[in-house]
Amino acid sequence: MTPAEGAHGLHADMEPAYRGLGRCVYCFWLAVAFDVVGLLVLLIGVFANVFFYDLLIYAGAIVIFLSLVWWVFWYAGNIEVLPSELEDDVGLAKKDKGGIGGAVRRLSNRVSSSIRNSLRRNGAAVPGSGRRQGGARRSAAGQTVAPHSEQVVVAMATLTPNLVGCDDAEMPPTTTETSPT
Repeated sequence: MTPAEGAHGLHADMEPAYRGLGRCVYCFWLAVAFDVVGLLVLLIGVFANVFFYDLLIYAGAIVIFLSLVWWVFWYAGNIEVLPSELEDDVGLAKKDKGGIGGAVRRLSNRVSSSIRNSLRRNGAAVPGSGRRQGGARRSAAGQTVAPHSEQVVVAMATLTPNLVGCDDAEMPPTTTETSPT
């Protein structure tokens, strides 16, 4: 082993070469184990003469379904993305300041910051700022009114049902109520 090689026998500047199952070997084997156990439970439920066969069939199907989680983890863990494709997404390279892309980015930043600043000036809540809406308001006379201090009038009307053959059906009278909100 040369000094440039690490404890695993790899050069310090090289990435490990993954063979066969890829990087997420544990997810692969968990997915296979879930599939095998689920299939065994399902087949026992189908072919065994037990009174709880339906429980075994459903449990086997659920375990097989849960193996999909491990298959997705294994697949997603083995997706390889070139660093050139990651430049804009994770900021690996400097963003270009020129050209149409840079002009569009500058325009977008300007528009979004002006909208954000105008919302702050008008007292509206800016998404992500933690400010709440619905503080003190001004009435028509210009006085400051605390929230929930006005009364709302609710009118209730009586509706007579149109029942065929029931002449003696009556609805009790209703009244108008006001609420403090």
